[in-house]
Amino acid sequence: MTQYLSELKTKLVGKLVGYKLLDKGSSSFIIVKDNEIKATVIDHGDYVIVRVSGKDFKYDKWYTKPEHLATVLINYFSQQK
Repeated sequence: MTQYLSELKTKLVGKLVGYKLLDKGSSSFIIVKDNEIKATVIDHGDYVIVRVSGKDFKYDKWYTKPEHLATVLINYFSQQK
C-alpha cells in the first residue's frame, strides 16, 4: 500500500459507516457496501484515480492531499442511499 493510500484509508476508517475498505493490491483499494463494489481507488504515480459508477475521476496528488480526498469521498458516500 502506498503512503498516500495508507493515509487516505486512515482518514476514511470510521467515517464511512456501513462501508468496508478492502486492499486490492499494492496500489489500490476498493470501497464495498452490501457486497457490492461502490468505488475503486488507484494510486497511479502522480495521480489518484477514483472509479465510481463506471466513471474515472483523476486527482493530482500534489494539489489533493489525502485529507481533502477523504472529505470528498465521505461527502459523496454520505449522500448515497
